[in-house]
Amino acid sequence: MSTTNRRLFLTRTAAIAAAAATGTAALPAPAAWAGGLPRFGAGAYVRPRPEALADPTELTVAEAAWMIRYGRLSPGELVEAYLARIGAFDPVYQAFNTVLADGARSAAAAAAKRRHTGPLHGIPLAIKDNYWTAGVRTTANSYLFRDFVPPSDATAVARLKAAGAVVLGKTQMGPLATTRATTPDGRITTVNAWTPADPGTDPGGSSTGTATAVAGRMAASGTGTQTGGSITAPSNAQNLTGLKPTMGRVSLAGIIPLSYTRDHPGPLARDALDAAIMLTAMAGEDPADPRTQGLPPVPDLIEAATPVRTRGRVRARWNTRIGVPPGYATTPERQAFLAAIDAIDGVRLVDVPLPDEWDLLTGTAFNNVRLPERSEPFMPYLRTDLRGFGVSVTGWLQGALLGAGEFLTGQRAKLLLLERVLDQIFGRCDVVVQTGPVPFDILGLPEIGFPIGFTAAGVPVGTILGGAPYDEDRLLAVVAAYQAVTGWHLRRPADPRAARSLAPAGDRGRLTAEDVAAQTQ
Repeated sequence: MSTTNRRLFLTRTAAIAAAAATGTAALPAPAAWAGGLPRFGAGAYVRPRPEALADPTELTVAEAAWMIRYGRLSPGELVEAYLARIGAFDPVYQAFNTVLADGARSAAAAAAKRRHTGPLHGIPLAIKDNYWTAGVRTTANSYLFRDFVPPSDATAVARLKAAGAVVLGKTQMGPLATTRATTPDGRITTVNAWTPADPGTDPGGSSTGTATAVAGRMAASGTGTQTGGSITAPSNAQNLTGLKPTMGRVSLAGIIPLSYTRDHPGPLARDALDAAIMLTAMAGEDPADPRTQGLPPVPDLIEAATPVRTRGRVRARWNTRIGVPPGYATTPERQAFLAAIDAIDGVRLVDVPLPDEWDLLTGTAFNNVRLPERSEPFMPYLRTDLRGFGVSVTGWLQGALLGAGEFLTGQRAKLLLLERVLDQIFGRCDVVVQTGPVPFDILGLPEIGFPIGFTAAGVPVGTILGGAPYDEDRLLAVVAAYQAVTGWHLRRPADPRAARSLAPAGDRGRLTAEDVAAQTQ
């Protein structure tokens, strides 16, 4: 972590907190994206594994990109393969709330006639339903937005489409990005792709639908948002690699807000290289979002996510100290993960302390100071009809009732926590393993969730690495090295049985307002 990046991030964090406190945080609607295409590099194209050639939906983004680039697969064939799986299995998974079959076919046909634009050319993606999509309903899974049809794409969606990606549809999510995907009144919809017959197995939220779509091979990759674990949690739950970048790396313009100082858009993917490809397309400065401006340049994420080998052995791209805080190695999966990553050349495990007053500064009372940011844009709705918030209403009411003094104290405490994390953790290590995402979500620091094993019942187990400001490349490099010596990320769930043999969506259980308040992201 450079001194410049540390100073810049501290200054920006204070400015963002001030903007939230003064009520100047509302974003304008995104303009049509007119920026240039990012440079991806040759490493974004990977010759497919032999076992992936029989089914196009088994290909990673990098493998499908290689196939399309060299004429072995057309965008139309790839889109049809994914649409076939959606038709066969989404009645069980309930990952999508809108499937754009005709639009995807048209986009794939246009991609086939157009000059190759990069590794996302013709790649089918799933888009979380809080991202604006021009001419397509964007509901945030809420009564408040059930009829909202945006006039333009969110900047992140526009960037992905400009890079050649094909939008397959919009995915189910937690109501207003709060908890796992349910209907607005709390009825469970989306299931974990690894346990489709058991709705009680947590699929992760709130980017549930995107995770299930990617894990169930109904999309090559997809987008999520994270405010309290909503990218890393579903990635860990469904054997994916999900990257929550540093605050400001990806524009929030055109994304229905939850918290001005904590919302982060990012990708859910099958491995580190796919996450790097997605983030390369999504990241960058946007005039419509002041949080994106004046940041250090986006590094070469593709190179970072390409494993390095010396004399046949995988080694870390950069010598890296991985911090291990007290109480992390409590499960066999975590212990095996630490042993495997410690064996990689260039990696060294170091014990790191939890910063002073950690439990106080990351506890529920402090975490709840974000709630006024949630309530402020929605005050007109809170004053007129609480029913519009459905089962997630409690959090909005809590935010409306929290005092200004508490909120401002919380913003000052956030800066204190950030300084202590940078000094007391990153003064001793380069990345740190985490037991949960919330502290780094509070601070806007980057995180990556990825698979490290399975339970005895066959449910995925993941972990999270946190990084210093703007160090997405370091996180990707560590995970790429780990994935080069392990195979957890290559496992896929079995296809579900016929939909009629499983519980209908309406019989999958229900979350109460109390459940949502306890689990909210």
